[in-house]
Amino acid sequence: MGILKLGAHMSIAGGVSYALDRAASVKSNAVQVFTKNNRQWQGPPISQDDVDRWHVQMPLHQIGDAVSHASYLINLASPQEPLWKKSIAAHQDEIERAHAYAIPHVVLHPGAHTGSGTEAGIARIAAALNQIHAATPQCSDTITLLELMAGQGTCLGGSIGELRRIIEQVDNPARVGICMDTCHAFAAGYDLRTLDGYTAMLEELDRELGLPALKCWHLNDSKGKLGSHLDRHTHIGEGEIGVEGFRFVLNDPRWDGIPMLLETPKEDDLKEDLMNLQRLCALVEDAERIPQGLCAAAIEEMSEEMSKEMTKVTHEEMTP
Repeated sequence: MGILKLGAHMSIAGGVSYALDRAASVKSNAVQVFTKNNRQWQGPPISQDDVDRWHVQMPLHQIGDAVSHASYLINLASPQEPLWKKSIAAHQDEIERAHAYAIPHVVLHPGAHTGSGTEAGIARIAAALNQIHAATPQCSDTITLLELMAGQGTCLGGSIGELRRIIEQVDNPARVGICMDTCHAFAAGYDLRTLDGYTAMLEELDRELGLPALKCWHLNDSKGKLGSHLDRHTHIGEGEIGVEGFRFVLNDPRWDGIPMLLETPKEDDLKEDLMNLQRLCALVEDAERIPQGLCAAAIEEMSEEMSKEMTKVTHEEMTP
C-alpha cells in the first residue's frame, strides 16, 4: 500500500490557493476546500492568478490530493421550482470552479425533500445532476460525490441504498461517486466501532454500488449515539465512535489512494487539526504509510512530551 492521503478542510481566506499553505502548515498531503464563499449563492469570477498560484503551490507543498465541498445552500431535492433551479445553477458553478483548479471531486449533500417524499426527492436530485452534466461536457473529469448523510429530518442519502437509488437514475453515472463520512455513517446506524459492523457496512456498499464508487472519506468522530441521526462532529477518539473505527478505515488496503479528510472543530491556529491528524497516524499499523511530515511532527510532539515529563520528574526529585 502507498502513503496515506491525510488532510483536513481548510479556509480559503485570501484565495482558494491559500488553503494549500494552511494544509502544509499541519504537515498534511491532502486538503478539502470551498471554491467560493460557502454562505453565498454566487461567487466572484474565477481568479486566473489564484488558479495559477494553486498549480504552483500544490506540488511545492507536496499535496497530492484536493477535494472541493459544494455549498450547503444547495438543495437539488427541493420541490420548490425557484430553489431547485437556483441550486442547479449553483452546483454547476461548483463543478466549473473545481474544474478550473483541476480538483477532480466535488462533495455534495444530496438534499432534503422537505415534505415531497423520498421518491420525489431522489428523482429531483438525479434530474438536476443530468441537467448539470449536459451543460458541462467540458468538465466530464470533475465528478460529484454524494455524501452519506446522518438521516436527519427529510435529508436524503441517509443510507447507502438511498445513494444507489439516486445514482441509478443518473444518465452518466461515471460522473457521480460517493463520500463516506464516519460521523454521518455512525449517526445513520452503521456501527463502525466493531470489525463486524465495519465489515457489514462495506458489504452493503459493495452490494449496492461497488467499492470503487467510494472516492473520499471524511474522518470525524460523532457526538451523537449510534443511529441518533445527529450530525455533530467531534475530535478523533473523543466521541461515540472512539478510535477503533478509524483504525479499520486507515489500515484497510481497499482505500489505498483515497483521500481521508477531517471536518473536526478547530481554531485559526489549526492545532486541533494537527492533533487529530497525529491521532489518526498513531492508529496506522505500517509506519511507512504515514506522510513524512506528519510522521516527523508526531515524533517531535512525542519528544516534547517526553522532555516535559523528564523535566517534571527531575523537578520532583529535587524538591525537598
